[in-house]
Amino acid sequence: MMAIQGKKNSSQIIVIDNRLNVRNGTPGTGHLFHLVSGNPLPLDAIYCSEDRCRLEAALKGAITSGVSSGEMVIRFKSSGQAPVAMTVMVSPLFKDLSIVDGAILSFHESHSASKSFQKTPIKALGEAINVPVAHQTLVESIPEGVFTIDLQWRIISFNREAEVITGFSKKEAIGRHCWEIFQSDMCNLNCPLRQAMEQGRSHMDQDVRMIRKGGEALTILVNAGLLKTMTGKVIGAVETFRPLANKEARTEKTKKISFPDIIGQSAVMKRLFSMLTDIAASDANVLLAGESGTGKELVARTLHNHSPRGRKPFVAVNCSALAESLLESELFGHEKAAFTGAAEGKIGRFEMARGGTLFLDEIGDLKPELQVKLLRVLEQREFERVGGTRTLPMDARIISATHQDLRVAMANGTFREDLYYRLRTVPLTIPPLRHRLEDIPLLVDFFIHRFNRSLGKQVSAVDDAVMGLFMQYHWPGNVRELERTLEHAFVFVKGRTIQPHHLPAPDEFSPVKGFGMPEERACKPTREAIVKALAQTDGARADAARFLGISRTSLWRRMKAFKIS
Repeated sequence: MMAIQGKKNSSQIIVIDNRLNVRNGTPGTGHLFHLVSGNPLPLDAIYCSEDRCRLEAALKGAITSGVSSGEMVIRFKSSGQAPVAMTVMVSPLFKDLSIVDGAILSFHESHSASKSFQKTPIKALGEAINVPVAHQTLVESIPEGVFTIDLQWRIISFNREAEVITGFSKKEAIGRHCWEIFQSDMCNLNCPLRQAMEQGRSHMDQDVRMIRKGGEALTILVNAGLLKTMTGKVIGAVETFRPLANKEARTEKTKKISFPDIIGQSAVMKRLFSMLTDIAASDANVLLAGESGTGKELVARTLHNHSPRGRKPFVAVNCSALAESLLESELFGHEKAAFTGAAEGKIGRFEMARGGTLFLDEIGDLKPELQVKLLRVLEQREFERVGGTRTLPMDARIISATHQDLRVAMANGTFREDLYYRLRTVPLTIPPLRHRLEDIPLLVDFFIHRFNRSLGKQVSAVDDAVMGLFMQYHWPGNVRELERTLEHAFVFVKGRTIQPHHLPAPDEFSPVKGFGMPEERACKPTREAIVKALAQTDGARADAARFLGISRTSLWRRMKAFKIS
């Protein structure tokens, strides 16, 4: 048996199902409601039929239409002579964000029988929406994390359970961007809140991995929907979340699992993001392939930062930037007097990267003699300094990168096949910008914000004509070229919008010139050109045909003639 009684300056909650049977109530003593779980809500405790009809109508509206009643004063029978006036609000109980599963009644003592529908504005929402006082209590009582964001993606409310799950206090969360608090693996992919805002509908039961304050990764189940005023105006979004209790829910220590520095939501980038977490968690060698300017070093640093070696050094060496006579010393170090000019001993990059990651950029330019020595180090996990006899352990993960097609280099005899397969335990191709054009608006926004901060300007966007040029251009320099183009524009722009005349040379962004590739786009591409195009498009024939400037049927015929599977 449970009873509910009004208490001064406090609220009591009753939960009922859609048949008006009691699910739960606040234990206590009193004479308003005597509650028994599974039994109907005893409406005969209401003092008069008028109040009873009002409450029944509110219950019907909440359960059938999902509409909250607002606050109303209801008088209840009591053991004394006078009835007890209570302020009551009825809210729908959602099974998820679209299915009503019952109702929640919130009670607190009314000081005036004539006072009803008192509302207190939530300051974070400004004047856009007024929320009843009892509703704030209701949100706090929900056994799931709940937070809301405004149209600038800043958190405007954060309930008690959200504090428990995330480890962040309400004071820490309010006003910050949602991704700063959650650091989820969905922030760069299929963000439920973004989908709700863009598609105008709820997104239900999405598994998301987030990072708690302190570095603990947690799998949660997320529901997201729009936040609207009574007139239907969208003012933000709301998300509810709870930890998964099944065996698949994993908890582990890590720094973060989102990739905020890698921008993209295209299909090829989503496929890349889906692999990065698992690759980072392993210790396998990685070979990054991709054209110059696609961000291979950024991906390498990301893999390092999110790996168990993340707190150890990340050491990069460009194999094409150093003279052959110096490269061996740079990699392995040298002893004093090992060669002319070696006045002091020096540690090499392998020693610097101990416990961390060694990034070998442009590995395709490594000379054959050094390829042999590098292969020996990878196989034996030890090395010697130049001019030394002491064997040193090699304790570094190797991530290498190249813009060349190493398979062609192996066929030409300029790159060792055994080293190639030693380096490419996990091969990863970074797509060129022309294969992810839908990411250009995101990249433009990212670089605008970066240059605004560094250069003290207030540019807000690029002109539509500029964006049109960007979307038609081939971008041979990829993301790096886009960044330099916008940096050039920032030098000359005076207002808030980048115009075509701010670009380095607007005529360079002609679609004819941009997509007019060299010899490989002849009507009959060579076998080598076809192999290269397939490699650069990750085997996608439609993309390869577009790259070569021929039809898909023509590509199929050429592949058949060259016996390319």
